[in-house]
Amino acid sequence: MDLMGGVQKMTRQMLVARGVRSTVRTVAGQSVHSYELKGQGKGPPVVLVHGLGGSANGFSRVMFPLGRRFSRVLAMDLPGHGFSTEFCAGPGCVRGQFDTLRAWFEQVAGEPAFVVGNSLGGAMAVNLAAEVPGLVRALGLVAPAGAALPQETFDALLSSFAVETTEEARALTRRLFHKAPLPLLLLSSEMRKFYATPAVQALTADARATRASLTPEVLQRLTMPVLLLWGGSERLLPSETLDYFRAHLPPHAQVQVVKGFGHVPQMERPDELVARLVGFADKAGL
Repeated sequence: MDLMGGVQKMTRQMLVARGVRSTVRTVAGQSVHSYELKGQGKGPPVVLVHGLGGSANGFSRVMFPLGRRFSRVLAMDLPGHGFSTEFCAGPGCVRGQFDTLRAWFEQVAGEPAFVVGNSLGGAMAVNLAAEVPGLVRALGLVAPAGAALPQETFDALLSSFAVETTEEARALTRRLFHKAPLPLLLLSSEMRKFYATPAVQALTADARATRASLTPEVLQRLTMPVLLLWGGSERLLPSETLDYFRAHLPPHAQVQVVKGFGHVPQMERPDELVARLVGFADKAGL
């Protein structure tokens, strides 16, 4: 077993020991792993959607705090990520991931939820809310991807995932955090495996070929409460991303730029992220 794979399994064992259900189901013909925590709160379910190369384990530090406010907390591993089997290849990879997310949501969540998506998961959460608005009570976008970017900027973003050396993996890791954890920097040779999986390669190739993005029309269709959180230390997504969302989200959407947040605050600043999500939910009447 490789080191990072062992860490992933230990994280799952820790979550299960604390009462989280870890389940593998067949969804849309795929073997999909997900977590579910029964909460103590009266709010709707919270569904957490990770980004490219990530996994549901990345939300491990926010599950229990969210469970104190909401009735259920759910997080899935997108195909080819975490403990979900490989599926993605060739044209249509991005759409295939979304279709699996939607099918899982309908099968497992089964009711309108507060959907929180990070990075690629943010773009998928927007599409879910636009295509099936009845499933989404509110939308939390944490450093969402999906903005229509200039060609050169878009190509540079995708090229950052073309990691071949330990030094390139270390550089990408630094871009994900306000202050990258020392253990992850020391384990950059292992982290390189996360950035070079077949799913990451296929998704970036498909995105490059299709230049898929969220259109202004899709963003304007978001009628539910929307919160966008952007890190003051965001180093992965270009600033044009924030400009795009600000320009095209509906007027009722809230946009907050948070000092000390990087690209993955659920891993680096979990308590502050939960506080902002809960504060938004309270004001939205969830």
